[in-house]
Amino acid sequence: MAQTVHYLKDYQAPAHTIRQTDLRFDIGETETTVQARMIVIPKTSAPLVLNGSAELVSLKIDGETINHYSLADDTLTIPDAPSESFVLEVETRIRPYENKSLMGLYGSNGNLYTQCEPEGFRKITYYIDRPDVMSKFTTTIVADKKRYPVLLSNGNKIDSGDLEGGRHWVKWIDPFAKPSYLFALVAGTLALTQSTFTTRGGREVAIEFYTSEADKSKAGFAVESLKNAMRWDEERFGLEYDLDIYMVVAVGDFNMGAMENKGLNIFNTKYVLADSRTATDADFEGIESVIGHEYFHNWTGNRVTCRDWFQLSLKEGLTVFRDQEFSGDRASRAVRRIENVSLLRQLQFAEDAGPMAHPVRPASYEEMNNFYTMTVYEKGAEVVRMYHTLLGEEGFQKGMRLYFKRHDGQAVTCDDFLAAMADANETDLSQFALWYSQAGTPKLEVSSRYDSQRQTLTFNIRQTIPATPDMSDKQPMLIPVKIGLLDRQGKALPFTLSDQADAPSQTETVLVLTQAEQEFVLYRIPEEPVPSLLRGFSAPVYLEYPYSENELNLLAAHDTDAFARWEAMQTLYRRAVSANLAAIEEGTPLPAHNGLIEAFKHMLKQEIDPAFKAVLLQMPSASELWEGSENINPIHYHQAREALLDEIAKQCLESLVYIRTWALEQEALSGIKAPYEYHPQLAGIRSLLAAVRLYTIREEQHGMMNIAAYSDEQNAAHQKTVCARLQDYITRYEQLTPNMTHEMSILHTVNHLNEEGRDLLLNRFAERYADDALVMDKYFMLIGSSWRSDTLVQTQAALNHPKFSLENPNKARALLGSFSRNVPHFHTEDGSGYTFIADKVIEIDSFNPQVAARLVQAFNICNKLESNRRALMQKELSRIRNKEGLSKDVAEIVGKILS
Repeated sequence: MAQTVHYLKDYQAPAHTIRQTDLRFDIGETETTVQARMIVIPKTSAPLVLNGSAELVSLKIDGETINHYSLADDTLTIPDAPSESFVLEVETRIRPYENKSLMGLYGSNGNLYTQCEPEGFRKITYYIDRPDVMSKFTTTIVADKKRYPVLLSNGNKIDSGDLEGGRHWVKWIDPFAKPSYLFALVAGTLALTQSTFTTRGGREVAIEFYTSEADKSKAGFAVESLKNAMRWDEERFGLEYDLDIYMVVAVGDFNMGAMENKGLNIFNTKYVLADSRTATDADFEGIESVIGHEYFHNWTGNRVTCRDWFQLSLKEGLTVFRDQEFSGDRASRAVRRIENVSLLRQLQFAEDAGPMAHPVRPASYEEMNNFYTMTVYEKGAEVVRMYHTLLGEEGFQKGMRLYFKRHDGQAVTCDDFLAAMADANETDLSQFALWYSQAGTPKLEVSSRYDSQRQTLTFNIRQTIPATPDMSDKQPMLIPVKIGLLDRQGKALPFTLSDQADAPSQTETVLVLTQAEQEFVLYRIPEEPVPSLLRGFSAPVYLEYPYSENELNLLAAHDTDAFARWEAMQTLYRRAVSANLAAIEEGTPLPAHNGLIEAFKHMLKQEIDPAFKAVLLQMPSASELWEGSENINPIHYHQAREALLDEIAKQCLESLVYIRTWALEQEALSGIKAPYEYHPQLAGIRSLLAAVRLYTIREEQHGMMNIAAYSDEQNAAHQKTVCARLQDYITRYEQLTPNMTHEMSILHTVNHLNEEGRDLLLNRFAERYADDALVMDKYFMLIGSSWRSDTLVQTQAALNHPKFSLENPNKARALLGSFSRNVPHFHTEDGSGYTFIADKVIEIDSFNPQVAARLVQAFNICNKLESNRRALMQKELSRIRNKEGLSKDVAEIVGKILS
């Protein structure tokens, strides 16, 4: 059956709007009755079309039951609705505990929760379920008081009472108009953690976090993160919270990370719960970021929302940018920026080069759930960051103020945001709009020419935008390229932008590329410089420049821009892996990489922020290394990367051991015997220790991580030795202070060993934390990501673990998601890894298409693989496609991969 394709060009304003929506939920043992009363305002004479899939009980207009309607394709059409405003009453019946899709109203561990974005509200009642229909909501919830003592919805609670038969009711009113995707309801037995926040205007806001009773003690960090985010948004953006209460509910069964429903955020437990024993530094940082993201949506997403789902990046790209800025102000801005760029390159660049490539503002879609993507979110954030780069902080904030002044309370478009930025700064951004409509990652080829007589440096920059499935011919884009210059000793070189006598000297500027090929001249440069290009990653592009190895070493050692410094190290890593790859494929000896080793040793000796040093130590992933290539043999890339890690460990062992000792001493001086707590400075030291440990373990055990040597008896003995040493270390460490960051670092270190000692450690870990769902997710992730020879068998066995449930998205992502990213096992030559994941995609799709659609995207690389693996992957994709009853979510992705 052909899929319906929705096109941006077909957008039409709604034929009807809804001024007021009054909902009543009567929650029973297994069924819930929903009564929706709506004041509908006709805008045209077109039939009234409602979206819905719930069981329809009754339908009334102005109090009169109507029977003249049609139901088809999840829509209800009333052909002769009144031409003036009228009251529409819809009664539906739903069974939330049978709803395994986790969309709409669903049951989880005896409680009820909602997820309505993008199109979940239609599973609850019949409604004009689109983001440009904004209505004021009241919600009355009736339920058994003993089973559901807590009844929550959007806005402010205005009344409540008891009823006969042990039931009770609560009424909520949201004073702000919102689209249906922002509706939320929670009912159940939940523990409350309370606090308050006083806004800069002097209003006291009640803060309420709801968790299970067992998890109540783990909500404190999230509460403080929320207050930090509220304060930051006031100080940086001048935005104040607008309701009397801000509620957050944590649920373990959740498809997404969190949802910004007005006044009632619903969060995956992963991004709320943390304590000093069970959370890593990364967990704390993730909570702070996601708490901030959802709070920032109150203005950039709720007060101003998107007109249609094609405009999703209007709210998501902007809010990701805001949460990145928040995180950068809370910890190391340089490290946070590098982490954001690394994530973008690993996932979004691959998306831009694959079958699912689409612009930041897609032109079409079949299933909207599939477009909550890295492109919409992360590339969308880079588009917002480019506004900031071009306009500066003051100009950007002027644009934000005009955006809110014009559009508060409206559903608008990406073009409206661009217009606000342009008009506030009286500048032409018409070419910049191409970032919203053209897919693909631009490639910049840069060359330079130094004229010693004129003391000028001329840059030639040529841009190309690759063809993508939706478009082959692309127009030149407006691309900001931030640059600086270094002399041959690594010091900043000043320059001017013209040869006029009064031209100001500067050490950094932004070159604004607008043509397919363009030249830029810098003046008054006394010696031939080393260019520092794309500083701060000023645009989401590939950039090529013919750096010599010495120039890269100089940039890695001395560049004042943290990103450019990190990028120089990344380029050295990539070149070395490429050389190893060529040797592996040609069957020749591996080359030495003396220049990289020199840069690595120099970096280890430098006194720099430990967190920054940790990211400098980290090599690009295999998937990032093969990005842009064809006929990929993933195992060869994995082997080439591993060989380089072994070489570095061998050549730099003494310096690495010194850093490891230093890091342990620094943490001890900072209070290792005190209870663990998250602090950015200590987190940086621990991240450095973890990065170093992954190198030192290799050489100390004579290359035990080399998977080709698993059969070697001496290597097996070394593996036993290291497992015993590490188990003893864990025991001794726990006597000092519990610390999940170190514990996970150690488990990652031994996770690839073909030795029963590794199993003992993981089993001990699982026994200790058997009752902690989030820590068990870490255990399942370790199982699925191991390079051991028996990982497929262990992963299959884990599906039957008593603490594993395929219906829980966190568990599925932890085990199956990690396996699908496990290069040696997902990409085995016999295709068994492909078959395993295809089987699970089919199984999950039968009850949760969203999770299945995420998992099937592991096959996006199909057409770039070498012929044998490509054929094996295509076979599994065809099997998925031919499955009867396949969801639209999975069918769209599989169809695009195979097209």
